[in-house]
Amino acid sequence: PMYQLDVKNAFLYGDLEETVYMQQPPGFEKQGECRKVCRLKKAIYGLKQSPRAWFDKLSEVVSQCGFERSPLDHSLFIKKTSIGIVVMIVYVDDIILTGDCGREIFATKVFLQKHFVTKDLGHLRYFLGIEVVENKEGVALSQRKYVLDLLQDTGMLGTKPANLPMNPRIHLHDDQSELVDSRSYRSLIGKLLYVTVTRPDISFAVGKLSQFIEKPRKVHWDAALMVLKYLKSSPGRGLFFKKGESLDIVAYSDDDYAGSVDDRRSTTGFCVFVG
Repeated sequence: PMYQLDVKNAFLYGDLEETVYMQQPPGFEKQGECRKVCRLKKAIYGLKQSPRAWFDKLSEVVSQCGFERSPLDHSLFIKKTSIGIVVMIVYVDDIILTGDCGREIFATKVFLQKHFVTKDLGHLRYFLGIEVVENKEGVALSQRKYVLDLLQDTGMLGTKPANLPMNPRIHLHDDQSELVDSRSYRSLIGKLLYVTVTRPDISFAVGKLSQFIEKPRKVHWDAALMVLKYLKSSPGRGLFFKKGESLDIVAYSDDDYAGSVDDRRSTTGFCVFVG
């Protein structure tokens, strides 16, 4: 099971390591001493130091509960005991808890509530645009709402769906067609890159389109819109992890040597299978 917690006023828990002064808040100036400033004893919202101070405080607290921070991802904490394992993922003031021992997960919740004001949001359902559905067979991840919002923002919600994310007969390159707004193109490609978290089937197309961020042409914009049309055909498609399935990782890679018609650069691709 996966659970979600929200820490209230997270940035107010941090301890400042630097000496920080602030002007007196409007309406709270001390009469006759308006030119004086305040020395902060704790972190507050708006300080550049607040996010780091909060994370340092959280790391210190959870280490007392037996959690160790992953050297590969500092937002990932792992606790191993004789009866099970608990994994904690932190994103600012949102905490995700999971593991193979319900008792240890409950004990972690109680421990966090002793140190911070937290709200238990129950089973994880939605996190950073990713929808989570758990059942007896496994866990499904999708970005249906995110994709539909993207289609709405780009005016593609009513478009005709496509069966493929990219036209195999069109070889994209830096041609001399009409230039398009690079800011809009970068924004769209960035959003599509986030969709690849649960939609690896568009990874190649989006990766190819990202090569033309510097000077996007109309042909590249049209190709990006085709990816949207493909997503329109199945916005709720995603990843499914079966319970009890092996977590063995198998990776494959290949390259297209000097395949670019513009600069003869090679393209390397890889895919990773879990289970």
